[in-house]
Amino acid sequence: MAEVAVDTQTALAALSTDTAFSFKVLTVNIHKGFTFFNRKFILPELRDAVRAVGADVVFLQEVTGSSIKHPEKFDNYPDEPHYEFLADAIWSQFAYGRNAVHSNGHHGNALLSKFPIVRFENHDVSISGPERRGLLHCELHIPGRKVNVHAICVHLGLIESHRTQQMEMLCDLARKQVPANAPLVVAGDFNDWRHRAHALLKRRAGLNEVFVQANGQAARTFPARQPLLRLDRIYVRNALGHSPIVLPSKPWSHLSDHAPLAAEIEL
Repeated sequence: MAEVAVDTQTALAALSTDTAFSFKVLTVNIHKGFTFFNRKFILPELRDAVRAVGADVVFLQEVTGSSIKHPEKFDNYPDEPHYEFLADAIWSQFAYGRNAVHSNGHHGNALLSKFPIVRFENHDVSISGPERRGLLHCELHIPGRKVNVHAICVHLGLIESHRTQQMEMLCDLARKQVPANAPLVVAGDFNDWRHRAHALLKRRAGLNEVFVQANGQAARTFPARQPLLRLDRIYVRNALGHSPIVLPSKPWSHLSDHAPLAAEIEL
């Protein structure tokens, strides 16, 4: 497969007729709304924490779309899909990509947006075995901008050989279905504990990780209480990442097994 080199400054110059604009993104694996080891259902509390970040676009992994048994067990379990419950009145737009279907329902990735989602598609990147994985690709219209922003929510597999193939699929998606001059944000749980993604995604798709650019290395995010592994990422192309942060342990360390990441994205 051909390699791609994307000159970010050249691409940004092509967009110079648009007014400079920035928006805030958040990515978090919400573990289906349960605490670590599934001891307690805390989705209402997690919704409050997500709201407090003030993000314009939220990338979510392990989001429940439907559950048969849990509503009977938990009094605070919402009637609607979890992505709708989280979006509420704050994010008027949302998209869901169903990945895993099981006897109790299904779950997958979701994206919440304050900007119109003009198109979305969930790409199945499952390799083999019980793990079902997808890439949720959304196209966002930013008012006043000539070129739409593309956002891909990612949750890659636990097996390294699967992740490698899934990253190749991600690169193909970025090269073939995202216009060369369009801003692109890719965020989520990469499970890339061996740090193989950075070089591959930069070489094949022109993607740069915002924490690597700011601090020289990806952020530690797992496990949330005492993060050791750098699993979660925010990559950009034709955009600039500013002020990337790992959100503080309180209240997040008991809301998810992954520490959330946030950053300002400048177009």
